Amino acid sequence: MKGKCNVWILVSFSVLLTTGSLISFMVVLSWIYSYAFSSPSSVIKCYESIANTSSSHLHVQSYVEALNFNVSRDACDVFDGSWVRDDSYSYPLYDADECPFVERGFNCFANGRKDRDYTKWRWKPNDCDIPRFDARGILEQLRGKRVVFVGDSLSRTQWESLICLLMTGVDNKTSVYEVKGNKITRQIRFLGVRFSSFDVRIDFYRSVFLVKPGRGRRFARKRVKTTLKLDKIDDISHEWVDSDVLIFNSGHWWTRTKLFDMGWYFQVGSSLKLGMPINSAFKTALHTWASWVENNINTNRTRVFFRTFESTHWSGHNHNACEVTKKPWNKTNGKDRNPISDMIKSVVKNMNVPATVLHVTPMDAYRSDGHVGTWSDNPSLPDCSHWCLPGVPDMWNEILFSYLLQKDGAGSH
Repeated sequence: MKGKCNVWILVSFSVLLTTGSLISFMVVLSWIYSYAFSSPSSVIKCYESIANTSSSHLHVQSYVEALNFNVSRDACDVFDGSWVRDDSYSYPLYDADECPFVERGFNCFANGRKDRDYTKWRWKPNDCDIPRFDARGILEQLRGKRVVFVGDSLSRTQWESLICLLMTGVDNKTSVYEVKGNKITRQIRFLGVRFSSFDVRIDFYRSVFLVKPGRGRRFARKRVKTTLKLDKIDDISHEWVDSDVLIFNSGHWWTRTKLFDMGWYFQVGSSLKLGMPINSAFKTALHTWASWVENNINTNRTRVFFRTFESTHWSGHNHNACEVTKKPWNKTNGKDRNPISDMIKSVVKNMNVPATVLHVTPMDAYRSDGHVGTWSDNPSLPDCSHWCLPGVPDMWNEILFSYLLQKDGAGSH
């Protein structure tokens, strides 16, 4: 009996030990399963927590971006967001000294600017992410195509930025050249850069008003030196038609000092409009532009964009002082709204063909740190209108291609 009892105790202990081990194993297995197959939202929250506390953000960012990349524009306003500091190796996205297409006046590094913090900020929409700029992939997508920028010097700045961004995806830099051998100057009417390895053209046309400059009418009042024909598109517009991507801007020349003080007045048909306010004239010009797009551009082929007014940061009583800060403003200080931008949005919204507004006004309002200031080729003239390169215009191009990379490829208002 004593032997049998010992055997029973031993068997019972073995069963108990085996059962306990099995239960422990199941608990561990359940924990692993719940972690490995947790919902995407919980994974994102986990990654975002890591991203906010350590440099591990660099290792998970591509994953988070991949999850958010296909967010519909209906669900995400890409211009509703904030600037976030990004100290990753990616920013700045290029070295201006290695890009021969950056104007010396916009290369703030070369002109003595010491701090480089302004190159370390990227725009982060609240409800999605902007995909990282993949120069090689974009060049492949653009193969055989033509991108055209039309507007003033801020358009030229975005044009220069895009070329420098794309050059980072080219092995043979000598295969990229200006088609007429021209150097970049402020007054030249046309500049075109060809990426010969990909048969891609990136062109710029200087048309600061978009509509047609005329001559002072005979017998007109002496103060009228030149007229601006608000009902006629610029004469060079026929050169914009054969394009695959068409990006417009205008606004910085629609001021009293650059119009009335220089003897420029408005004309509609054969009538001189001496008393027409500048904002009314701009809206008339926008309608002329919209009508031209509707009647001349095949929007099944060509994606049309219009970039809104780029916030400037002039200060002082006469708006002639320029203070370039070391960090972005933490609020917009009223510069997130502009009547020029409001008119652009309104006119584009009511067009009969698809066009997209790049509403950069609010996002630029924070970037008091990104301007050229005194770090230009003429430091005696401070500049709180134009931007250093690399800098803010690079983000315009990242946003531009986030639209072009959408799977549906459809234009939108």
